[in-house]
Amino acid sequence: MRPVIYGIKNCDTMKKAFAWLDDAGVAFDFHDYKKAGIDAETLARWCARSGWEALLNKRGTTWRKLAPEQQAIAGEADAIALMQAQPSLIRRPVVECGAGALLVGFDPDAFTAALKGAAPTEQNP
Repeated sequence: MRPVIYGIKNCDTMKKAFAWLDDAGVAFDFHDYKKAGIDAETLARWCARSGWEALLNKRGTTWRKLAPEQQAIAGEADAIALMQAQPSLIRRPVVECGAGALLVGFDPDAFTAALKGAAPTEQNP
């Protein structure tokens, strides 16, 4: 299975991840959740693997612009609803590597460990 990288195409961190994947010769599929959205089922699957706290980006401008009531997240269901409504709040990138492996955020060492031996590049977006 080719890894699937989720994110927003114009994000600087995503650009670093794309460059790493291209340099490593890793073929991947890209899902731009700014354009295509993200379903609650996928977010719930990610939360089960990594926890909603790891997925929710509280450092970005989108988070800072939220009203205090929106930032008061009671649990996973609230976090999923907020991330689905505002995909910019999802930490980037999220990479599904197959066999249940999930990478959250860009870490070259983690990418190397998880994606070493992945399918060679055919044509990436």
